[in-house]
Amino acid sequence: LSLAAKMEECKVPTLSEFPVEEYNFESKVIQRMELLVLNTLEWKMGSVTPLAYIHYFITKFHNNPPPNNTVSRTVQLILAIMTDINLMDHRPSVIAGAATLVALNQELTKQTLELKINAFSSTRFLEIEDVFYCYNRIRELDRERMKTPKYVISPELSQLRGSDVYDNSSVVSAISTKRKRPAFNNCEQNYGIHEEKRQR
Repeated sequence: LSLAAKMEECKVPTLSEFPVEEYNFESKVIQRMELLVLNTLEWKMGSVTPLAYIHYFITKFHNNPPPNNTVSRTVQLILAIMTDINLMDHRPSVIAGAATLVALNQELTKQTLELKINAFSSTRFLEIEDVFYCYNRIRELDRERMKTPKYVISPELSQLRGSDVYDNSSVVSAISTKRKRPAFNNCEQNYGIHEEKRQR
């Protein structure tokens, strides 16, 4: 609770204000537990996830207003590949860019994909090879998922419509900031437009 408060609250409560039911931990105990959690997470409390890049890439890859389900479709693709170890080694921006391209067009060649990326970035902050690999992997996983019989999917999940959950930009923003996933390696701390200024 104390770490979450320090990450989210403008005014952080004192440690003495964190009693838990019948227990009242000393401040020193809470501080030791904070250090234990931080060391376990390698101090990556604000790790950026692919969800943070969705709106940025949609505006870059699609000049006209995109289809209404583009956001929800991209989020769906990203969430579906979270357990794929082959993709977790890639930067969040690469995964987000590849997922956005899959959501917009599943028939891109390496050449057309490169043209789309170079059209808005001359700094090559997105490596073409990495994006193309992720693009093909996400497309492959999505096609496998589409072949899965519907009865295998949880009934609760099948009743949810992506547009009901994800098309609201505030919801996507909340997910991207609340879900602190330390699974992504080499997470960028500066993202979005500022990343155009960086080179790998």
